[in-house]
Amino acid sequence: MPASHNNAAAPSLLRLTVLAGLLTGVLTACSGRDADLDRFIDATKKEPGGRVESLPEVKPYEAFTYADQHLRSPFVPGGAGGNAGVRPDSHRNREFLEQFSLDTLKMVGTLNLGGKRYGLVQTKDGRVHRVVLGEHMGTNDGKITDITGSKIALIEIIPDGLGGYIERPAALALNE
Repeated sequence: MPASHNNAAAPSLLRLTVLAGLLTGVLTACSGRDADLDRFIDATKKEPGGRVESLPEVKPYEAFTYADQHLRSPFVPGGAGGNAGVRPDSHRNREFLEQFSLDTLKMVGTLNLGGKRYGLVQTKDGRVHRVVLGEHMGTNDGKITDITGSKIALIEIIPDGLGGYIERPAALALNE
């Protein structure tokens, strides 16, 4: 029995010897890398250090006292530059050219009849319509304020985005 036991132990012993040799080789390789790292750290420590800039000066906080409480709050809607009295007239009968947006209308000329100047406006279907001062056209309650040989001027009433309305100038220029 001792001989067979010896034969079984030989391969185990051989395996342990090979394993020990491999571990020694691995550890030796690791210590070689560590030696390079140690040399680099030592060389870096011997170099002169850099200059660290000082922190910027911290200015003391200055309190601000708000003294305009009597003015309108900018965070409350209303009165933001618009005219409070400007509103579209909801009781007025709409005119024919108010169903078209201004960018679909074209000024094609003027006409003087009986001392009165008319503007000639063409719709996208090709029909030409006569307009005079005070009439309305466009979808934003545009009221005609001036008719010249080169343009028809209007004042539109548009929402200001804060629940009110503002007046905005607009025009149709003559397309030549």
